[in-house]
Amino acid sequence: MKIYTKTGDKGETGLFGGERVSKNSFRIEAYGTIDELNAFIGLAVIEVSDKSVKDLLQKIQNWLFSIGADLATPDNEKTKKLNVFRAPEEYYLYIEKEIDNYESKLDELRNFILPGGTKGAAVLHICRTITRRAERMVVALNSTVKIGNNIIIFLNRLSDLLFVLARFDNTVTGTPDIEWKQ
Repeated sequence: MKIYTKTGDKGETGLFGGERVSKNSFRIEAYGTIDELNAFIGLAVIEVSDKSVKDLLQKIQNWLFSIGADLATPDNEKTKKLNVFRAPEEYYLYIEKEIDNYESKLDELRNFILPGGTKGAAVLHICRTITRRAERMVVALNSTVKIGNNIIIFLNRLSDLLFVLARFDNTVTGTPDIEWKQ
């Protein structure tokens, strides 16, 4: 299979189900940002210290790939016949449990903190901000077409998890969080 198809040379791309859309559409921006997030999480996997966090991040990478496919598939009669996978609520429910798990291993947060500490924590903070942008893009897309609520909830919880994991990476390496000072 060739990696280039030349079908996007005029600024359009194909969605699952055959529809063609502009590459600057909300839909493409949304799943493109999910793809960017997935790439940065791949970097985080390399940089974080704890194996359980690496494993969790790789699980999330697989889910993000599925969410990208969900976003790339319009919800219409044609795609309903294709029995397309849609992001389930289990994704964000699992994330909630992981937030509780890792947060229970941290000191109580008493101040705002700056992104940073270890390199792994810094990358996780970058992932957190990309997740927030992805969430904004999906919300914008949802204002124009039907998107399952599970994706928005998942992204909202994922940004919280990434914040907690950044703090956890600092904790397991003995690196203090950097407190915000005015």
